[in-house]
Amino acid sequence: MEQRHLGRTGLRVSRIGLGTLTWGRDTDEHAAADLLKVFWEAGGSLVDTADVYGDGESEYLLGRLVEGLVPRRDLVISTKAGSVPDPDRRFDGSRGHLLAALDASLARLGTDYVDLWQIHAYDPGTPLDETLQALDIAVSSGRARYAGVSNFCGWQLAKAGTWQLAAPGTRTRLASTQMEYSLLQRGVEREVLPAALDLGIGLLPSSPLGRGVLTGKYRGGTPADSRGGSDHMAPFVAPYLDEAAGHIVDAVAIAADGLAVTPLQVALAWVRDRPGVTAPIIGARNTQQLTAALSVEALSLPDEICQALDDVSAPVHRYPDQDWSTL
Repeated sequence: MEQRHLGRTGLRVSRIGLGTLTWGRDTDEHAAADLLKVFWEAGGSLVDTADVYGDGESEYLLGRLVEGLVPRRDLVISTKAGSVPDPDRRFDGSRGHLLAALDASLARLGTDYVDLWQIHAYDPGTPLDETLQALDIAVSSGRARYAGVSNFCGWQLAKAGTWQLAAPGTRTRLASTQMEYSLLQRGVEREVLPAALDLGIGLLPSSPLGRGVLTGKYRGGTPADSRGGSDHMAPFVAPYLDEAAGHIVDAVAIAADGLAVTPLQVALAWVRDRPGVTAPIIGARNTQQLTAALSVEALSLPDEICQALDDVSAPVHRYPDQDWSTL
């Protein structure tokens, strides 16, 4: 698998990442081991998790598999901290919480360091410089090799990235931002992606298949064995089952027919090769789904197909979005 630099850093990662959101909950140890082995054998290196995935079980499961199944040196392990199970405070970006969460993550993962440590979301209740100082401490102490953020809107990312660049040598450059991005969710193109490109921050798209909808599996209804058919994941899928999304899914299916490939391959190749994207994160339920996603390695979409998909899925840009003067 092709390797790409993560943002404007020396860290190279596979251009498809493996997500572990369901590990330890819907994905047991046996299934996770199969997924990790298939991913590694295909040349994949970037494995993404978070301290809240499965209440920590995702990290614990990944830690059990590393070394026994896949050499630690072959993986780029990414985790996140900052989301908390508190109905009154969804995010805690305080230095104390973040560093304690990192230590707990390292213990579950069974490793001395993570390759990429990300702030899971912006915390309006904590000064941003305090949150970012946790990244600096994590890197300077060797507990994290690189640092990034997740779910920061445009101004938040620009402020954080600029703050880190203001004191080179003492503050850690942001390597990445992880955001949802697909043909069904192109909101990052308004402000987040322009900021990331300007600051040299790599984009790691989550849900690059539109929460599974872009595979076309929901065109004839909701399969009982799909995430949309499960009680706890149905609300996650539901926003992308409306009429507007249906038109985009139909366009993807038409493009796939014309290229003699699958809708999954078309949708994934589109987002993988967007400007500023380093590696979409795939959350496969089984090895069949993962193998199908990894088969996109040899596919590059023709320019006319990309343009057609851009047109049918184009987000509405209004003042003062990027390039508003041309509207």
